[in-house]
Amino acid sequence: MILKVNKRFFMIGFISFIIIIALAVIMYNIFAVEGENKDYIKWFEFTAEYDILDKTSKLDISSHVNNEEIKYNWVELIAYLACKYGGDLNKFKSSDLDVLVNKLKNGETMESITKDLKNYSYYYEAYNSVLKEFIGEYEIQVSDANGNISFEKKYGIKAFSPIAKNYSFSHYNDFGSSRSYGYKRRHLGNDLMGSIGTPIIAVESGIVEALGWNQYGGWRIGIRSFDKKRYYYYAHLRKGHPYASDMYEGKIVKAGDVIGYLGMTGYSSKEDVNNINVPHLHFGLELIFDESQKDGVNQIWIDLYNIVEFLRKNKSEVILENSETKDYQRKYDIIDPIVPE
Repeated sequence: MILKVNKRFFMIGFISFIIIIALAVIMYNIFAVEGENKDYIKWFEFTAEYDILDKTSKLDISSHVNNEEIKYNWVELIAYLACKYGGDLNKFKSSDLDVLVNKLKNGETMESITKDLKNYSYYYEAYNSVLKEFIGEYEIQVSDANGNISFEKKYGIKAFSPIAKNYSFSHYNDFGSSRSYGYKRRHLGNDLMGSIGTPIIAVESGIVEALGWNQYGGWRIGIRSFDKKRYYYYAHLRKGHPYASDMYEGKIVKAGDVIGYLGMTGYSSKEDVNNINVPHLHFGLELIFDESQKDGVNQIWIDLYNIVEFLRKNKSEVILENSETKDYQRKYDIIDPIVPE
């Protein structure tokens, strides 16, 4: 009798235990990993060349500035063409863009045009993650004939070249080329050759996430976009005085701000050493669809050659802030709607 009772209690206890474990697993999946995107993009190759960036951006900007009935979104146009070419935008032909624009002018919508394109949402998310804050509304200081400065509302390119206005640089498409210092690896950025001390500019508004010495990048700075999707990496900054004044981790910077100065530091475990052969800025951009990608697996660094060419359209003019320290600051301030007040 006692044995039967014990078996009954054992079975009840065992079943209760299984139910508790099952509930714990369910609750973990609901709460412990809440917000984790298990289906995030793990690979993306940015293949948009200058021509397509130029043409689609002009359509977007002119349609908004002129308040046209049909207002274009350049990311939508690019995503559609990426679907058409199987992701390889090197195949771009202007006539294909013309056909798409004519469809939109004749009353079709992007929703109707793309409803049967199974990869459209992927390409839109991917290209939007890169270009989201490059074009939009903003206010910037302008100077009139009498030298009076005021803010003017604009719609257009609000991202800036990483090299300040009136400073020259050269570059070539070196993304993916081999590097051997420390270990054999691919070059995950674009090298912009220039003169030591050239002011380096924040391409987009964001938060300084990394600052200091790295034996590969020398003095470097990492800036994260406010939506957390983009991590801009600027490396090999100037020996002795790499950063603009009052630069620190956690600081909010605006697109067009001076953040540092071009140099040739790096390739050394010892700080503040010039071990790079040619002065240049290493400019990189990492896309982050899930936080695990930031410093872990499935990192996505994109080819920036054509973006650098595109951003030559918009350079931040700088003035000398301090003649003794040779610090510079932007000449014309900007009000970027994405920057927290």
